[in-house]
Amino acid sequence: SLVTKDPNLRDSLCEMATTYDVVIIGGGHNGLVAACYLALAQKKVLIVEANLEIGGAVVNAEIFAGIDANISRYAYLVSLLPDQILTELSINFETRSRTFSSYTPTFDGVNTGLLVERTLGEESKKSFRELTGGESEFIQWEKFYAELQRLATLLAPTLLQPLRTRAKMRELAMRAGLGELWNEIIETPIGETLRERFRNDLVRGVVLTDALIGTFAPADSFMANKCFLYHLIGNGTGEWKVPIGGMGELTRQLLARASELGVEVRTGSRVTQIEALEDQVKVFVEGGEIIEGDFLAANCAPQILADLMGNPNSDLAPGSQLKINMLLKKLPRLKSGIDPMRAFGGTFHINEAYSQLEIAYHQSQEGKIPDVIPAEMYCHTITDPSILSEELSEIGYQTLTLFALHLPYELFKRDNEGAKSLVVERLFSQLNQYLADPIEDCLATDLDGNICVDVKSPVDLEAILAMPLGNIFHKELDFPFTDEGSAMRWGAETGNKRIFICGAGSLRGGGVSGIGGHNAAMAILEVI
Repeated sequence: SLVTKDPNLRDSLCEMATTYDVVIIGGGHNGLVAACYLALAQKKVLIVEANLEIGGAVVNAEIFAGIDANISRYAYLVSLLPDQILTELSINFETRSRTFSSYTPTFDGVNTGLLVERTLGEESKKSFRELTGGESEFIQWEKFYAELQRLATLLAPTLLQPLRTRAKMRELAMRAGLGELWNEIIETPIGETLRERFRNDLVRGVVLTDALIGTFAPADSFMANKCFLYHLIGNGTGEWKVPIGGMGELTRQLLARASELGVEVRTGSRVTQIEALEDQVKVFVEGGEIIEGDFLAANCAPQILADLMGNPNSDLAPGSQLKINMLLKKLPRLKSGIDPMRAFGGTFHINEAYSQLEIAYHQSQEGKIPDVIPAEMYCHTITDPSILSEELSEIGYQTLTLFALHLPYELFKRDNEGAKSLVVERLFSQLNQYLADPIEDCLATDLDGNICVDVKSPVDLEAILAMPLGNIFHKELDFPFTDEGSAMRWGAETGNKRIFICGAGSLRGGGVSGIGGHNAAMAILEVI
């Protein structure tokens, strides 16, 4: 506060300020990506991080006392991170495919449910036939996702290029023979498209889940379309892969590369104010230091950047999810008889039929925790046991990650702990409908005797990761193009020529992608 109120002190501190080509606020993966690209271009770069640890949401942690299990506490799967970024930055980050795409038990938990292989084959066809009584849904599924992959192959490279207008992007799709699919995915509410494409309620719901992760919207909202598009175009395949060594391995490698390139990183340095001048940007840090840069890249939510510049923005989109990390002594057996390694090896859907998703949304919108909470889960250690010690792996320990939908910030705002307890109790009860071994009997305990369950709500994400209202995308998602006449070139521009957004809140940001960091760096390098 003295820095902003005492002009004499301000002048004195300015004389001692350190100058950089680019100052980056926030040491998450996007900030590290931006820093590496800028440093490769021989720019002097400083990353200023408020926390003592670099990485933001892309970190590992031994969260259970005395247990050697390195859990991806927040982000947990990878799809949107382009191979191009890893290649250009010389990052050796490995992700691994899962054998199965998903398994969805039916409501009574008696039959085998719907098993979808990553590469569709006879087993998937048989599962669709048993669920729906015929092959038409499988044929439609196969056709729909083949078309989506063609669209993904077309659109994915554009995410690292200057923005196209909506008209130009549509023209690109038309030339590729994807005009009809463009209209279904971009111009028509995704709910309407799914009702037209599929007849089975469960099949519709499995598709719809990709439109709702972290997004609080009904099926017929274009907010859902935007989320769906990003979930299906990653790297031109849309495949969600397991990060080997956990999500924190990406941060570790990016940080090592940034250090190798001469990027300076300061942790425990909380920014309190940003002042944009005609010829530079001043960054005021808690404790009185002033840092000067020719340009600034903000790896924080746009709302936080606005606050730091004295322009509060009240147009916030709430986060809408709850994440549970679990360590198990064993995977539970299922009533259906399917091998747990197959059921949990992909995405395990819980109560995510189309009608259940819609009911849950409307109940949450009315301010109540849904009677039936849609959720999905997977087991990281089936694909990558390296996050556990050899001892734990040998005795059969596994991790489970559960992600619940349609649980907006407002449901946790008044009594976060109470709401979380109720949600966990309800989710475990729902899960147990399908299990021969109750999940409670499978949970490991830490050295203090506590069960190994870690729960994070939108309120927690706001407090820990500075995500306004717990929104994992920092704001409402945008389609990856602009309207005619937009001044945006890279989607990182803020309206101030020296300040850029490089995080999830950039246009085409969101998820663990590095796209926001890449595009902000490209925008700065064009004008620096």
